[in-house]
Amino acid sequence: MMSQINIKRITQKYGILIILIAMCIVFAILSPAFLSISNILNILNQTAIWGIMALGLTFVIVAKGIDLSVGSVLAFAGLVSASLAQVPAQMKLYQNLPELPLIIPVLAGLAIGALCGAVNGALIAFTKIPAFIATLGMMTVARGVALIYSNARPVSNLTPQMNAVGSRFLGIPIPIMIYLFVFLISYVLLNKTRFGKNTFAIGGNITAAEVSGVNVQKYLVMIYAYCGLLAGLAAIVFAGRVGSVHPGAAEGYELTAIAATTIGGTSHSGGIGTIGGALIGALVLSVMRNGMTLLGFSPYSQKILEGLIIVCAVIIDMRKNARKG
Repeated sequence: MMSQINIKRITQKYGILIILIAMCIVFAILSPAFLSISNILNILNQTAIWGIMALGLTFVIVAKGIDLSVGSVLAFAGLVSASLAQVPAQMKLYQNLPELPLIIPVLAGLAIGALCGAVNGALIAFTKIPAFIATLGMMTVARGVALIYSNARPVSNLTPQMNAVGSRFLGIPIPIMIYLFVFLISYVLLNKTRFGKNTFAIGGNITAAEVSGVNVQKYLVMIYAYCGLLAGLAAIVFAGRVGSVHPGAAEGYELTAIAATTIGGTSHSGGIGTIGGALIGALVLSVMRNGMTLLGFSPYSQKILEGLIIVCAVIIDMRKNARKG
């Protein structure tokens, strides 16, 4: 009986990690190329962009919110950042702008992401409109502004410094290093600071959080601003990897990032979630896509399986919370 209880606890706590390991074993058996160093680095490199976004979304969903705008914010922030990091060319957006040091387009991308996130948080905190509606509005507005800003054209011909963000250092892709650094920062913020403690408090019971003295409006703005900040960082990584940014870039990335967070065990009921879970959830999606591609599955069938995994993850989460209740 005791062993059955232990197995059940282990499955509940480490279920998604067990699934990830099982997927890796199956794909490694079916395709020897899966475990090659180059393919593993490719998986991690592909994970970096929506993985960074998923880390920000973990804070939002733990606080019992949602952010549908991160993909559009990525496109807008990426366009602005890229436009400030162009070499002289006929299609340069700002013809008279001299070549700027990398820090300026990086700060611009981060600032736009954080500002869009803060606007989301302010709308939710001060007008009390649902997060779904507020961020849906920002998703549409940010995409529209991106189209106007770029005249619906891609921004390319980036400086070597910007392109270097998507290159390698000592054989390891720089996006992976950035992803792991942001993972560590997010882990500390969520688990070791008052910011993280209050994020859990707001998601667990917003009324109780207010009664206990938490400035809910302030923290909601901060939570969404951090999510937007990471969308801005993802935009810089995207620009460096791709070498250009299109106003339609990252369409659907918000759903992938939400899926990664959900699969990783962050509850949409609020108050439950881990940064490690978001990392593993993002890896599950990347491993699934990579393995199915190696085995010759079409992208359409991958979408079907991804959707089924998301639905199953939410059902499991709801049943788990029902039992706790």
